[in-house]
Amino acid sequence: MLFDTHVHLNVEHFDQDREEVIERAKEAGVEKMVVVGFDHETIPKAIALAEEYSFLYAAVGWHPVDAIDFTEKELDWLEELVKHPKVVALGEMGLDYHWDKSPKEIQAEVFRQQIRLAKKVEIPIIIHNREATEDILTILKEEHAEAVGGIMHCYNDSVDYVQTCLDLNFYISLGGPVTFKNAKLPKEVAKVVPLDRLLIETDCPFLAPHPNRGKRNEPAYVSLVAEKIAELRGVPVEEIEQATTENGKRLFRLDH
Repeated sequence: MLFDTHVHLNVEHFDQDREEVIERAKEAGVEKMVVVGFDHETIPKAIALAEEYSFLYAAVGWHPVDAIDFTEKELDWLEELVKHPKVVALGEMGLDYHWDKSPKEIQAEVFRQQIRLAKKVEIPIIIHNREATEDILTILKEEHAEAVGGIMHCYNDSVDYVQTCLDLNFYISLGGPVTFKNAKLPKEVAKVVPLDRLLIETDCPFLAPHPNRGKRNEPAYVSLVAEKIAELRGVPVEEIEQATTENGKRLFRLDH
């Protein structure tokens, strides 16, 4: 019983064997997945997959790297899409200071617009953060994002920020990096996040967990994330699997 809360099965990396990848996930015990769309191409594909498979759900949002391409038209489009019964979150959204395609001030404005939309339609948000933690937390506070809460996707920050995220009504989601031998931060976080606020993900096709690091990631590998967290916390893996699955269902308001 596993819930991969962040997959990109809607990207070209899976065009040749998507059905087989989904089947392998089911065989590995993955009972639910959220397919995340982040631009014009991937958002419709996320919804199409959610429509095709009963156990797949969609999240729709605008990635900060492409914030410069975001207009009122895209905002209206997202507002229409979140009415879809299989869309369970708005995102991924946030700030990315690693790439320089979109200026920081434009990223911030697009981020704020999406938070305001999420509050308007009362749906949780998924946060993408790359080298921008302080600014993200500032914006979340200023926009009162705690009203909807959501996920700190693929959390790879200091434990010092965990409580602030929890206070803002966010879950902490850990992925492949928690299994990396040289990744200290996610391992420390895995030990301290309250069990009722923990989620797991693959972010596939990216960030494949050990021993598959460097290869294409896929949802079946989320079991490796759960196993490593269980090891770090000194608890049975079943405890992590059950808790993170129930947490995902609660956040996304899934009653089955």
